[in-house]
Amino acid sequence: MHLDAFNELSADQAETLLRPCVDVDRWIHELIAARPFANRDELSSYALDGIAPFDPQELDAALAQHPRIGERAQGQSKEAEMSRGEQASLSLDGDATSRLKAANQNYEQRFDRVFLIRAAGRSTEEILAECERRLSNDEKTEAAEVARQLREIAVLRLKVLITN
Repeated sequence: MHLDAFNELSADQAETLLRPCVDVDRWIHELIAARPFANRDELSSYALDGIAPFDPQELDAALAQHPRIGERAQGQSKEAEMSRGEQASLSLDGDATSRLKAANQNYEQRFDRVFLIRAAGRSTEEILAECERRLSNDEKTEAAEVARQLREIAVLRLKVLITN
């Protein structure tokens, strides 16, 4: 969809379009309210940094929609389709799959939530190294990193949906 068309959508239509980017009502509603955007860079910048950080309930809601890294999203939804595309570049041979499974388990035991990272543009080794690094974070630092990753994923998805 062209940016001009996005700027003209009704609030309900825009919400339907944006929901697969990140399932956080406040993020969606603030982005809709901030329209019109002059260009896609302005839209992306606002989506990434212009909306206050996600609170713990928003993080939980958004994370509920994300599969574990290395696991294929199920279903036919736009969100599942986007997730599969984002993880398509991962090298998932037997060794990588078992290492990602172990990393996911360690992370979930430590933080009681799924490990989330923007997979697009990252190798399996980079993702594993990031998981290992983030295991040493305290809860507050990690929550901020998860929120940043969610916003980065949302912006990547937004760029798929909206063109200049």
